[in-house]
Amino acid sequence: MNWAGIRAEFPALENRTYLNTATFGQLPLRTLAAVERHFSRRDEYLCADFLTWFGDMDQTRALVAELIHCQAEDIAFVMNAASALSLLLGGMEWHAGDRIVTLRDEFPNQYYFAASLAREGVELVEMDRIDALPANTRAVLVSTVNYASGYRPDLESLSRITHEAGALLYVDGTQSLGALQFDVRAVRPDMLAIDGYKWLLCPNGATFFYITPELRGKIRPPVMGWRSDRGWRSVDDLHHGAPTLPDAAEKYEAGMLNFPSLYGLRESVRMMLEIGPERIERRVLELADCAAEAMRAAGAEVRYRNTNIVAGHWPDRDASALAKKLQAEGIIVAARHGNLRVSPHFYNNEADLERLTKALR
Repeated sequence: MNWAGIRAEFPALENRTYLNTATFGQLPLRTLAAVERHFSRRDEYLCADFLTWFGDMDQTRALVAELIHCQAEDIAFVMNAASALSLLLGGMEWHAGDRIVTLRDEFPNQYYFAASLAREGVELVEMDRIDALPANTRAVLVSTVNYASGYRPDLESLSRITHEAGALLYVDGTQSLGALQFDVRAVRPDMLAIDGYKWLLCPNGATFFYITPELRGKIRPPVMGWRSDRGWRSVDDLHHGAPTLPDAAEKYEAGMLNFPSLYGLRESVRMMLEIGPERIERRVLELADCAAEAMRAAGAEVRYRNTNIVAGHWPDRDASALAKKLQAEGIIVAARHGNLRVSPHFYNNEADLERLTKALR
């Protein structure tokens, strides 16, 4: 691959060493151009063609479905991953004694709504690893990659354990999709949510979730709007009365979409499919290995390999202070829960990692 040519799509990388995609991904020029084309089109047609925008979003669903290996009708768009998880947990019927399981030190999304269900007698259980589930577990909430440590749980094994217990599996793929491959056919989540502003290199608000047909039959939309009825495209004569919900996941969208960001999502995903998800994953893991070696050479403990988020821990150094010092030298990383977090993407190169190595020394 001509990685240097691909890097030219990201002019923001020219003046600083950016190794912090786990916080924000940088936007490629072609994605920015796609957003600008949408606004230019609004001016040109005065939005009279707005129904065609939804057709473009159907193309976006198809590209996303190709990326994660599902059907386009399994994809719905929302503003953030928290909205998808809230839809799931808020749409379930809970009883006293039910349990929700997550991994210890998960991202706060996986805690907050689940913990709020304590008022209904639902217990949130944190586990260091999930080899078996406690009785009355109704849902398991995990991330593909831990945002602070880089830990990657065995999702296929976890899916088997969860479904054998009769529970639902929710997976947040925000911290890996776009860097690492994901196949819903292998993992079999009941719901998968991805916020695209990190590894998918999209503007904020470009978020989608996958939901199985079976779960769509159980979770009713929490919001109803003019697109809740299956005949919503007949805008000259919209249905008045109780809606007939479509079978597809779009029934959870209710109204207008965040078109500018979703046009950006479409172009970023198209770029990744052109490069090839397997090539991207291989490149990301190569660069992540370089980052791990840089931190180990500087005396840090790096617990996890084969991950796109590399977390180094020094027992005698303040990770937050170290991250600020590196930023002052033009190297953008992050600190999370006592770890220095380095998260390279395919737009990085070996020179970026060499600068990190020298700075840590």
